[in-house]
Amino acid sequence: MVISLSVIVLLFVLAWIFLRGGGLKFSHALVCVLLGFYLANSSMAASIHDGVAATASAISSLRP
Repeated sequence: MVISLSVIVLLFVLAWIFLRGGGLKFSHALVCVLLGFYLANSSMAASIHDGVAATASAISSLRP
């Protein structure tokens, strides 16, 4: 849960930076958010979750 919350916060911060910097319009951010909600309810959600979890564990195993 901590990793997924960290990913959510990181993505939110990045989206906010892009939105404030002019590189991301509000409509683009809204489409990204809606895509995330639809992906969470799709059959691909488990695969995406497993991929993110595997990536997070690989990154955490690289740390000394």
